[in-house]
Amino acid sequence: MSKHKKESYFWTSFSDLMTSLFFVMLVLFVLSIALLHRKMVNIEGDRRATQEQLEKIIEIEEAINRIDTLYFDYNKIYKKHILKTKVNFPLGVSDINIIDNNTKLELVKAGESIQNSLNKINIEYREIQYILIIEGQSSRDNFTQNYELSYERALALSKFWKDNNIDFGENCEVLISGSGIGGTMRENKEHLNQRFLIHLVPKPGIIQASKILVQ
Repeated sequence: MSKHKKESYFWTSFSDLMTSLFFVMLVLFVLSIALLHRKMVNIEGDRRATQEQLEKIIEIEEAINRIDTLYFDYNKIYKKHILKTKVNFPLGVSDINIIDNNTKLELVKAGESIQNSLNKINIEYREIQYILIIEGQSSRDNFTQNYELSYERALALSKFWKDNNIDFGENCEVLISGSGIGGTMRENKEHLNQRFLIHLVPKPGIIQASKILVQ
């Protein structure tokens, strides 16, 4: 084969190779762009879903915060509602029946206000589940079983509401707890810590609890 033919064959092969590589790179480039676009679409979809979920959580929390102001004052610092009616147990006592009738009537109305608020929320957000935590607290005093006492008081309040036909619905799970003399939500005046904390927590995903304080 002559030198001229060899050179011609080489450059033809080289040209074919370069053309093939060009098309390979072009295909890879187009594929990369397509994959990147799909990824961006997925990220945007996730962002919108997260934003919608966040907006729904804010709406639900705002709805929870609108509990009847006739019985509750809203504390913006702790994001909780404070029951205007004072409930004071004697030292070491958890029997709710010893409380006077007027106070018990106020407790019934307070429970009904939570019930009514949940009913209204459930009309708009039927798919949302809730946890209602009834937490008892105690003051720091000479009583040695304040943790047990705070739980018994919370249980007594739960039974009291149930006995008065207060039902928070199938979408609401009720939990009983007692923090005794612990916890972070405490008043400087110890006698004010003989109270109940009601935590109403929606559960659509990312949750920030809203707290209702019952004194």
